[in-house]
Amino acid sequence: MKIVRRFSFLSVCLLLSACNHTKPITQEELVRRSQGMMDAVPAGDQTLWKQYFADDVLYFDEKGRAMDKAALMADLTPMPKGYGGTIKIDNPKSVITPTYAVVSFDENETETIFGQELHAKYHETDTWVPRNGDWQIVAGQVLRYYEDPLAGTPDKARYPQLIGTYELTPGTQLTVTAEGDKLFRQRGTSPKVELITESGDVFFRKGVEGRLVFHRDAAGKVDALYDRRNNEDVVWKKVK
Repeated sequence: MKIVRRFSFLSVCLLLSACNHTKPITQEELVRRSQGMMDAVPAGDQTLWKQYFADDVLYFDEKGRAMDKAALMADLTPMPKGYGGTIKIDNPKSVITPTYAVVSFDENETETIFGQELHAKYHETDTWVPRNGDWQIVAGQVLRYYEDPLAGTPDKARYPQLIGTYELTPGTQLTVTAEGDKLFRQRGTSPKVELITESGDVFFRKGVEGRLVFHRDAAGKVDALYDRRNNEDVVWKKVK
């Protein structure tokens, strides 16, 4: 009798375990789900997002916002009239175990605004875990790939005012020189780096985030070079 009871108890436990068991998931399925959510963005369709994001998700978007599920759903709304676009997933990579799955991929966005086409590229990493018989995202982060601004037309007439020696502290200097249509910055014995015109006295370096801004005093004379990043300046005073 005890053996029968024990057998019955084990059978019920195994049955309940089987009911609660979450099937293994593949990279292909994770990408399929993610692409489905991307396809729903233009229409603001929250159906898949509500299904695949856990209620306690931690999500960080490309704007630096920390969002819970309620905030994420509130942000997912239809695009305005005249706006449209697509987001295509590319280059997926993953680590998948029985208890969690991490998938990382690029997102290539094409947006149209009344017929004008714009592009952007992002990288997203999501962590999925088994929840209630399925897999859901408990954490996600999106980063935007840096892209250089559009280069402007060089104004060689400005160069004589910009070239010279700039000092951060005594003994820490850089020089700005011109060669033909190009302007260069060189710090110490480091290689020269081209300063590419964005507009007026504003320049940038290829592949480097931020701007180089030549500052002018009240009389219009260049007196400093501002190395500007995230709206903060490292000021190099012009000494020669």
